[in-house]
Amino acid sequence: MLQGNLIFWIIVGLGVIALLVFLERLLHLRRAQIDYSDFLKGVCNVLEKNNVDEAMTICEETPCPVATVVLTAIHHRNSTHAALSEALTNTERAEWSRMERRIAAIALTCQIAPLLGLLGTLLGMTSVIRTLHEQNVLIQNTDLTAGLFYAFASTIAGLIVAIQCHVLYTILITRIERLVLDMESCASEITAYFTQQDKSML
Repeated sequence: MLQGNLIFWIIVGLGVIALLVFLERLLHLRRAQIDYSDFLKGVCNVLEKNNVDEAMTICEETPCPVATVVLTAIHHRNSTHAALSEALTNTERAEWSRMERRIAAIALTCQIAPLLGLLGTLLGMTSVIRTLHEQNVLIQNTDLTAGLFYAFASTIAGLIVAIQCHVLYTILITRIERLVLDMESCASEITAYFTQQDKSML
């Protein structure tokens, strides 16, 4: 019974850790969410005045994936179209990986919590059965009910934590997908901008 109870608290601990990871990632993603159209328009206005250093400074001081994409484009503005596209693609992948940091822990908890709950229940049930088999005295119904309650508590906790983690993971993935779409749209627009600039110089 002690083993089953220990697994119950392990599941609870994993649920708390997953919640803390979610809150940290959610705060990070909220800070990373900006109106990329307005940001890109402002940077392009600065570039129109040939203030490249100022445009780069604006990007460096804006902690979001879109700003990183624009900064990469500015660094490679004199490169070929293929080189610029490749640099932007690599930057998008790096930013995507950075945004997904630590959320794998939530997905893992979602998968293992029900299994740990089942394990805790089986250990608890085994303890109850062993007690019934070994004790010669009559066991009160209340004692048996309490034992079964602690046995099934692990499964209940595992399912609750798994459901919680599934919801939290879905919320984070949805926000990340929105940021990825913003990065892709921004990359296309800044590429078109520099391409048009090159044509106008010919």
